[in-house]
Amino acid sequence: KRKKRGKRETKAARTDGTGTIMLNRAPCTLTSLSRIVSSTRTFPRAAARPVSQVYLDQSAAASASSEQCRQRFYCTTSPARASTAQLVKQLRELTGAPMMECKKALSDPEVGNDVQKAKEWLRKHGSAKASSKVAGREANEGLVGIQISNAGDGGQVASLVKVASETDFASRSDVFSTFVQEVANAAAAVDRVDALPDVAKFVDESQNAEGKRLTELLNDAILSIRENLQVESIHVLKTSSTKSVLAGYVHGRASPDVSCGSSAALVELEAATDEGRGEAGDAAKKLAMHVVAAKPQYLNPESVPEDVISKEKAILMEKMQGTNKPPEILEKIITGQLRKFYEGICLTEQSHLIEEGNPKVSKVLEGLGLEAKNYKLLAMGK
Repeated sequence: KRKKRGKRETKAARTDGTGTIMLNRAPCTLTSLSRIVSSTRTFPRAAARPVSQVYLDQSAAASASSEQCRQRFYCTTSPARASTAQLVKQLRELTGAPMMECKKALSDPEVGNDVQKAKEWLRKHGSAKASSKVAGREANEGLVGIQISNAGDGGQVASLVKVASETDFASRSDVFSTFVQEVANAAAAVDRVDALPDVAKFVDESQNAEGKRLTELLNDAILSIRENLQVESIHVLKTSSTKSVLAGYVHGRASPDVSCGSSAALVELEAATDEGRGEAGDAAKKLAMHVVAAKPQYLNPESVPEDVISKEKAILMEKMQGTNKPPEILEKIITGQLRKFYEGICLTEQSHLIEEGNPKVSKVLEGLGLEAKNYKLLAMGK
């Protein structure tokens, strides 16, 4: 420090990136530095900064007098390392794990404040701990996701998956919706049809496009969300011919970036000619929207199980007892009642809720030269 016009002013510290303490633009010894610091009333502000190294060069320091050293004081330091709080914040942003878990991971002797090693530590220890804590909790919320891909034989493969969570808030998070989409993408790559028999085995053995197992993705999601997450069901549909088209619809989409929502449907339509296949895509999407709204139980009357029909006939016959009507009249009445029964549970017999005027689905498809071959509906809470 020096006095100038009755005021004391401090020279600013300079750095050249070498981490060297410089006095009068020359390297100094620790002895010279301590002598100058003790001769000043106030400890230099620059000297309080962290120092990485000091050059002990007696000849260079001797060329500078004490007065010159007091007039010009320069200090250079190396960049400070990231603090623990900054590392914890960075790890939380990467994994979504709680703060205390991140601190515990970083402080582990084998980790040594390395963020990448801390991520692996959390996967090994934090995910298992979180999974054990949330296991057994009821998971009644969640999302349904779809994915439609091109098959190698020129057809299409579509998947419909259902993943449950404990709360609706968690199901709407980016972490959860991304995981649901990853499961749907992996299922669409499987060369199988309809429901997969062992969902747990599929999740344990399947991988995403980056080669990461779905089990690891599930554990990462549990670690971040801290809820019980379960892959409940997976369905895969494949076009039955080259003239068929698959289309889907997602209701209550969680995010524009994913095909996941509160309910979803897939529909397969087959065109009579190759030219009609171009219109089948739009018709299939509209019919998928109808499926989500109307919730049919069967594709057509022929697909209704015989025991279901027999049970319904028995109920209708019981209602008609005591009417004293001839058997042939009762048969006609029951046939008419069954027709209404089919309209409520069969897709092709329902009124199309998306088309103007709500015509019957079978008539709409017949006018377009299309035939409904298959469909699948999944919804949360169902």
